[in-house]
Amino acid sequence: MPNATLEGAEVWLTFQHTLDGCQSGVFAGPRLYANVPPDESTASFSFAEALKSLKTENDAVRWRSSRHGLWIAVAVYVSFALPDRWLIPDVAPVTIAARFVVATIALLVFETLRLAKAQTVWLDITCASALLAGYVGWLYPAIATRDVTAMSYYMIFGAIFMMGANLFFSFPFRLSVITSSLVLCAFFVTIEEFFPSSQTYKFAFGLFYISCFIFTSFVNWRLNVERRNVLLNAAEARHQHWEASERGRSLLELSHTDYLTGISNRRALDRRLDECWAAWKDEQRDFSVFLIDVDFFKRFNDRYGHQEGDRCLIVIANALKAVVESSDGMIGRYGGEEFIVVMPAALPKVAMTLAEKIRMEVESLAIAHDERPDDMSIVTVSIGAAFTREKVGEKVERIVREADLALYNAKASGRNCIRSFDPLLPRPDDYAGKLVPLLAAAIDRKLVSLVYQPIFDVTNEKARAVEALMRLRMPDGTAVSPKTFIPVAERSGAILELGRWAIETACRDILMTDRMVTVSVNVSPIQLRSPGFAASVADILARCGVCGSRLALEVTEGLDMDMQSEVLKCIADLRALGVEIWLDDFGCGFAGLSWLRAIEFQTVKVDRTFLHDCSNPRGLMMLQDMIALIRNRGNTILVEGVETAAQFSLLKDLRIDRVQGFHMGMPVSAELLSAA
Repeated sequence: MPNATLEGAEVWLTFQHTLDGCQSGVFAGPRLYANVPPDESTASFSFAEALKSLKTENDAVRWRSSRHGLWIAVAVYVSFALPDRWLIPDVAPVTIAARFVVATIALLVFETLRLAKAQTVWLDITCASALLAGYVGWLYPAIATRDVTAMSYYMIFGAIFMMGANLFFSFPFRLSVITSSLVLCAFFVTIEEFFPSSQTYKFAFGLFYISCFIFTSFVNWRLNVERRNVLLNAAEARHQHWEASERGRSLLELSHTDYLTGISNRRALDRRLDECWAAWKDEQRDFSVFLIDVDFFKRFNDRYGHQEGDRCLIVIANALKAVVESSDGMIGRYGGEEFIVVMPAALPKVAMTLAEKIRMEVESLAIAHDERPDDMSIVTVSIGAAFTREKVGEKVERIVREADLALYNAKASGRNCIRSFDPLLPRPDDYAGKLVPLLAAAIDRKLVSLVYQPIFDVTNEKARAVEALMRLRMPDGTAVSPKTFIPVAERSGAILELGRWAIETACRDILMTDRMVTVSVNVSPIQLRSPGFAASVADILARCGVCGSRLALEVTEGLDMDMQSEVLKCIADLRALGVEIWLDDFGCGFAGLSWLRAIEFQTVKVDRTFLHDCSNPRGLMMLQDMIALIRNRGNTILVEGVETAAQFSLLKDLRIDRVQGFHMGMPVSAELLSAA
């Protein structure tokens, strides 16, 4: 008996119950790996349930095989009408009629039960009753024959009914014994009471019938034991197969599941990406990819600890999973605080709507994060999106790379936003990638500093203001050009912290010490778009104890206009603090006139290229036209890039308000500046 989950008597009762109900007419072995319960992935599947499953499967097989067996038995039974006519012709009409009546009734009862879908126990009872009725229905008319000799030999065929009960139909052992015993009793009653015969005949035929009864019953018992063992082995095999399948499914699921969040891991997402890529290549079925990064997550870990950081990722993962899977997408953790979403058959507009829903879902969680450099106080995410398009490349990694570049742009745009891939966007190089971790630690490691370049009034040639310029050095002391590290700081988001540090440092170095009346600091578009930037400036001014009118923030003309409403609101808040707003690099961008119309700048700084082009009449005329335009607007005019005495003399003739350049004063540290 196989090792099962049930023990002792309980096992035996289960076996016996199954054997009583599961023996078929022509026994069919169970299918080991078919029809496993539909809920097998989540429910337990015990040995007893395996037996029950086998019983359910075999019911239909038993009905079919027993039906075929009964029809064959009836055909053989009716075909013996011919021996009736030859051996006992005087009673043949009656025996033949009896055969047809019994056969007809047996088939009608069986087919009626089949159509009524009766329990399988009635199948065995019907077949057993048909055997007994067939034997008695033929025997008692037949013994009335006058040809006693022929009948004495013909009675031997009665043993066929006994063998049918034990061998042809695979009844449960008790039913087969009862049926064959009734056949045996019918024979002895007949030979003793109704059929004249000698004692020798009775003894010989009785011994033959008893021998058939014993041997066929023994064979039936052995067959039932074998069927029982087969059934138990099949049930055990099915149960073991289910357990192995469960283990395999669990291992497969584990290999495709992120250990922390419980969502899909990178392996599962790579597999899904390959499937979507193949569908796009073969059937042009579009899909989109999102890369989602938790903003300033390292600061979150440093502030609250890694356990709280893990809990944060779990909460975000569960929230995003509900949003993404409701839209038939797949989400997984791509590493660290980064998630990836694959959306099959989604138009860009629909996909971007889902991306915004994802961003808002994380924001609505309101997970506290008070160490953000952009003055937001909750956890947010930045999202980069990429879509299938023509000439996207031959490998699926290309679209993931494009989503990564879009995410890079989202971080550079102030974070907590969504950006889709644009082939025209600048791409970070390897050197820039090395600068990202350096910029993140630049303040703590004192790798970043400020120098100050004086700004002179043209009328008295005195310095009344300075511009703060940021400088960065590598750990080995090598200087990094601002043209190199400022764009990287903007794209990585490091400019938020660096910019706030620059404003506070400039206020402490220049304004608190009264070295100059005014200090100007360049601000990045990222800072102006960042929520809470104006509030952070107000906080710096309050802590330093200086008036807002002594601080000037220089806004670059090339600022994108698609975020104008947010920028204008931030500038209005800064103006309310008394902070001066200067327009930097006027003329080198594409939106100078639009900005002059939208914002009242105190000072407009003309880009150095216009001064340097004054060596030819056309360049001089261009500078004069630009100065006239600004002067008519009532703005203070500042020209930068004054590198020679001739340039300064020209600007003095043009009645420029302020100038700045190497000829007038080199950028120096705060200590080297002379007090005003």
